[in-house]
Amino acid sequence: MEYKKISEIKLLENNPRTISDRQFKILCTSIKKNIDYFEARPLILSDRTGELVVIAGNQRYKAAEHLGLKEVPTYLMKNLTEETEREIVIRDNISNGDWDFDLLANEWDTEELEEWGLDIPNINLADEEYTTKIESPIYETKEVKPLEIDLYNLQNYNKLIEDIDKSDITEDEKKFLYLAAGRHIEFSYSKIADYYAHSNEAVQSLMEDSALIIIDYKKAIDRGFVKLYETLETLADIDG
Repeated sequence: MEYKKISEIKLLENNPRTISDRQFKILCTSIKKNIDYFEARPLILSDRTGELVVIAGNQRYKAAEHLGLKEVPTYLMKNLTEETEREIVIRDNISNGDWDFDLLANEWDTEELEEWGLDIPNINLADEEYTTKIESPIYETKEVKPLEIDLYNLQNYNKLIEDIDKSDITEDEKKFLYLAAGRHIEFSYSKIADYYAHSNEAVQSLMEDSALIIIDYKKAIDRGFVKLYETLETLADIDG
């Protein structure tokens, strides 16, 4: 890895990767806050044409230039063919793997995920207004109804309750924190979908009211269960 002056580097012509203004702002914020991470993901350069051309990291280059950086971390790949360059341009912008959204919902802070640019699925926001044009995740239900005890995990919740009990705070403060501790109950939404499919109408209705299952998005929005944001791509997807 070597730092090079931005003025020595040329952007890739006809780069097929584009990002929105909002995604660009997220990328700039990421570089500004995590300059060491930028160094760990240097711009990939090729000198095939006699010039130093960015073949991976064009958006990072633009963000660095926007932030006023004079030098950027780079890695030069020598003796590349044009065909290999084209392959790298595409491969660098392909994100492999899938997110475990049950785990993210239970273990991570949603606002931080959005700030970092995580793609929140099935949620769209147009012109800062609510929309019900949402594509829902589809679960293939199993034939056997899961047990209630398999629908949730109380490990973190119980630990927090234990810590609250041991704390030297007022009873009113404890009551408030007991209520807040419910946020740390982990739910398995795929199993909840199975449970819902095999439940009677009364249970299904109460599950919908609790937003464990969302069938009517308008109803969920009205009740404040669904908060809609503009769909963002992950930083791994937007910095090519």
